[in-house]
Amino acid sequence: MEPIRVVINGAFGRMGQEITKAVVCEPGFRVVGAVEKEVTQQYLPLTEAPELIVLSADLDSLLKSCDADVVVDFTNAEVSMAAARTAIRQRVNVVIGTTGLSQQNLTEIEKLCQVHKVGAIVAPNFSLGAAVMIHLSRLAARFFDYAEIIEMHHDNKADAPSGTAIATAREMSQARGKPFVHPKVTRKVLSSTRGGKLDGIAIHSLRLPGFMAGQEVIFSGAGETLSLRHNTIGRECYLPGVILAIKEVTKRKGLTYGLDALLKL
Repeated sequence: MEPIRVVINGAFGRMGQEITKAVVCEPGFRVVGAVEKEVTQQYLPLTEAPELIVLSADLDSLLKSCDADVVVDFTNAEVSMAAARTAIRQRVNVVIGTTGLSQQNLTEIEKLCQVHKVGAIVAPNFSLGAAVMIHLSRLAARFFDYAEIIEMHHDNKADAPSGTAIATAREMSQARGKPFVHPKVTRKVLSSTRGGKLDGIAIHSLRLPGFMAGQEVIFSGAGETLSLRHNTIGRECYLPGVILAIKEVTKRKGLTYGLDALLKL
C-alpha cells in the first residue's frame, strides 16, 4: 500500500513541529512538504526524517509539485482558511486543528469539499481525553438545569473562550434540547465577573503562565454538583488524534467536525 503523503502547514509552530516528528515516525505515512511564512532554506531541518523534506513559503506551488494526499494545519483561523481553500481546490484532503473558525468558515469548507470531492476533518481539540470529556458532558447535560465551564490556557493563547469550551457548550445545549438556567446576579461589583454566556452556560477563561490547556465542566442540581475535568500535560496528547484524522480523512468526503465522530462516541 502506498504511504499517505502529508504536507504540514505551519511546520515551525509548536504543534507543527510535534506533528511533523510524529508523522515522520508513523508507518504508512510520508511527509512530502512543509510550509512556513518565512523560509530561509530549501529543506526542513529535521534529523528524524529519512529523506529531505521540501520547505516552502508557498503552499499552492508546493502542492502542485509534491502530489500530497493530506494537508495538516494547526496555525490560526485566518491561515487555516487560506490553506483549506488552496488545498481543497487542488483536491487535497485537509486536517485542521485550529480554534476560532466560525460557522461560516465551516460551511465554506463543507461546500468546497462537496464541489471538489475531498474530505476535511476539523476539530477544536484533538486530545482523546477532551473528546471523551465532551461526550460525557453531553450525557450529563440531560440531567441538570445548571452548568458552567472554566477553561484554562497559557497566557499566550489568542482567543477566549477556547474553541473546546464553545464546542462543549454547544454539544451540551443540543443534548439538553433547551438553554440551561443562568442565575441572575442583582449586583455586580466588577463587570464581566460572570463570564461569557452561551445558551445559559457561563464560560470563564483563565489565561496564566503555568497552564497548557485544561477545562472543567460543572453541573449543578438540588443538593449536588458534578464536575468533569480534563488537563493537558503535554502536546503529545494531541498526536494520536491527529494520526487517526490523517488516516480517516482520505476515506471520507465532505466535512467531519470533531474528534468524537472518528472515535464513534
